Amino acid sequence: MKYLITGLGNMGYEYDDTRHNIGFEVVDQICTALGGTWRQDTHGDLAEVKHKGRTLILLKPNTYMNLSGKAVRYWLQKEKIPNENLMVICDDLNLPFGKIRIRPNGSDGGHNGLKNIQELLASTAYPRMRMGIGSAFSKGKQVNFVLGKWTEDERAELPNILERADEAVRTFATIGLDRAMNFFNK
Repeated sequence: MKYLITGLGNMGYEYDDTRHNIGFEVVDQICTALGGTWRQDTHGDLAEVKHKGRTLILLKPNTYMNLSGKAVRYWLQKEKIPNENLMVICDDLNLPFGKIRIRPNGSDGGHNGLKNIQELLASTAYPRMRMGIGSAFSKGKQVNFVLGKWTEDERAELPNILERADEAVRTFATIGLDRAMNFFNK
């Protein structure tokens, strides 16, 4: 059984280590933990890893956040993966830093990456994992916060958060979305 695990972010060194790229950090964590290697391919960097008889195709779109749907749609179609075997991982300002929220569907919540995926898949029915980045910014400074680098305190907590997100993705792929939501939406 195949799964497309897509971490949202922006390519380029200037976006490394920023809150908006936490999706990339999660798929990097999974790739490293399962011994995968990244390769450049159509619309992004790809790695294929195995876990308990499942094939996880990890994707970091190179289309930039606002056009993520192009890469997601391409790889779903190319690999013949149904939407229910897609997991999109993105940042969320409305969740406290470190909180994970997994849902089977839903609105884009103002997230441009999810909005583009929704448009190109013509559906909101695909699993997503929102990673809380907090909302410690002044009025009008949202963009600077989202594209800003992690603080030292956040950076210290990040490895544990990324490990939990990795576990959540593996749980989704092996025992299902409902169980993953029960375990990790706390």
